[in-house]
Amino acid sequence: MIGSRWRKQPPGRIAVIVLAVLRHDQRLADMAGGNGVSASTVRRWVLEVITLLARRAPQLQRAEERAGASIPCQA
Repeated sequence: MIGSRWRKQPPGRIAVIVLAVLRHDQRLADMAGGNGVSASTVRRWVLEVITLLARRAPQLQRAEERAGASIPCQA
């Protein structure tokens, strides 16, 4: 997420709002109204997080493969 002095909410609060939308399928308008921002702002935050995760995906996959290779299988 982009750090900016113009943000109405601190980054941690934005993360909680985005997680609520993505994980618990909360409506944008519901999350916006309860947090003093517009639904379009919440939508922009969600899209920023999705873009960030998409850019990190190849690196996450490599890290996951390395971690999986170092963990012995227990059968």
